[in-house]
Amino acid sequence: MALLNPAALTAGDLCTQALRECGAHGQGTTPTADELEDAQFRLQTMLQQWQNQRWLVYHLVTYNATSGGQQVYTVGPGGSIDPGVQTDLSPALPSYQRPDRIESAFLRQIQNSQPNQIDYPLVQLPSMEDYNRIALKSLVSFPGWFFYDPAWPLGQLHVWPVPNASIYGIFISIKEQLPASFATSASTFNLPYEYYGAMLWNLAELLCPSKGLPVSVDLRRNAKNGRGVLRASATAISNLVMPREVLGKRRDGYNIFSDQFY
Repeated sequence: MALLNPAALTAGDLCTQALRECGAHGQGTTPTADELEDAQFRLQTMLQQWQNQRWLVYHLVTYNATSGGQQVYTVGPGGSIDPGVQTDLSPALPSYQRPDRIESAFLRQIQNSQPNQIDYPLVQLPSMEDYNRIALKSLVSFPGWFFYDPAWPLGQLHVWPVPNASIYGIFISIKEQLPASFATSASTFNLPYEYYGAMLWNLAELLCPSKGLPVSVDLRRNAKNGRGVLRASATAISNLVMPREVLGKRRDGYNIFSDQFY
């Protein structure tokens, strides 16, 4: 049975089971094509929203591009940094869109640095307002900061100062792409097994209002617990790093990971 084999479970199987869990169908009954299409649409929109929540995405992937001397690098399908193309660090992401944010970024010296290539972390500017405060945005020098504008359909990565062409690799870490769409109800999943229960109970909870059914206490609890399981395994909090402005000019220590004093 497909329900007992996660590798063979289809979107249609999950939607059918969710319709039974919410009370719209009983055992032995078969949902109509319209009902399955509606449930599949709600499954897609649910996963599309989960995609933007770091604590519901199970890991990060890293992609890169060689510096080209420009101020802006596009991120997304066909962009300067294209997660649909496999790199030496990460496989290609299927059916993805531009990332809503960049979790971290670093610069790698790729010219005249073999065999030990050096990585330099880039500090993120959190907003367009902060980036706009830079007086000379076209300054070409060794980069230290980046700003990411999640424009659509391609995001825009601003690295500052502008790195020289062909000398550096620009690396970004983004969230793994959850299934954003399903071509047919026979499409299968490629997710860690803990996602299946969370998708089932949360989809069933979403289906109740459209069927005119109340959300039971048990269903609400199961949906919450499913998200909690994902949150517990996916939440990753990085070590606290003090801003340079707070540290001032102290040089009391040396960080072996970044090759920088602090």
